[in-house]
Amino acid sequence: MEPKKVTTTNKYPEKPITIIVPFSAGGGMDLIARAMEKTASTNLGQPLIVINKPGGGGTIGWNELASATPDGYTIGITGVEVILQPLYGSTKYHYPTALEPLVQVSSNPFVLVVQANQPWKNVDDLVRYAQQHPGQLKFGNAGTGTLSHVYSELFAHDVGITTDPVPFRGASESLIALLGGHIQAFFANPAIIEEHVKNGTLRVLAVTAEQRMTDPVFADVPTFKEQGLDIVFSYWIGVAAPKEMPIEVKAKLANGLKAIIVDPEFQKNLETIRVQVDYLNPRESQKKWLDDNQKLSKIVQETGILDRIKEQKK
Repeated sequence: MEPKKVTTTNKYPEKPITIIVPFSAGGGMDLIARAMEKTASTNLGQPLIVINKPGGGGTIGWNELASATPDGYTIGITGVEVILQPLYGSTKYHYPTALEPLVQVSSNPFVLVVQANQPWKNVDDLVRYAQQHPGQLKFGNAGTGTLSHVYSELFAHDVGITTDPVPFRGASESLIALLGGHIQAFFANPAIIEEHVKNGTLRVLAVTAEQRMTDPVFADVPTFKEQGLDIVFSYWIGVAAPKEMPIEVKAKLANGLKAIIVDPEFQKNLETIRVQVDYLNPRESQKKWLDDNQKLSKIVQETGILDRIKEQKK
């Protein structure tokens, strides 16, 4: 494949910049892109144009991003799936090498949640129940191979229990199933369950962060580490560009995106949608990609998720 030829001028950016969102309007990535759009003209020197390209668990949008001319006029929102999807061996591009991260915008831990009318008060209670009822604990997830599935399997693997994984088309369907008592537990983004925790219908048993959360609704929830389990992860969202972008364009973009992220208006908008700002620069983001690639690769192999996905594809 011939390298993509790029001609640049020192006047970059001279026109609006397209930002691809690989999921539907209204989701977490889309809301972040729209919040960035609001202050882009001031901080980047040009407007951002948000284009939604949903489908294939993010792959349709990321394929378009990876094949775009690396001139700084096409960038895209990324999430942990940019690492996960290639591990399952079905992507057109290997995103960790076809794309380069410009910034990390946010990261949020997940929480292990159950119905409040269940007797389980902590992780040990849930594990004991699963040991007494092998294969009967219905563990919902946002789809086979998604991060919520990966970590429910890691949890089961680490504590030595067998569960019944139940895939749904996204986290909101999992939440409805949990509220209806069709599943007993799932790993959720705190933002989508907060109201149900406040009104007492759901109970949170553990959080996947290094430290307890500062949000008063979750401040009393112990970490997995406190309960003797090495389950620490967060769902991050960032911005990436196609590989081979000229150094000066990449630097201008990275600085402009940083200016958007530290802008008080942007931070306030993210607070409203319960997203935690967690800025990383290009080098730090690249390290995060490498670390997560190593970690997730090990998990999907050890828990048998990789084999299961390969079976499904046959």
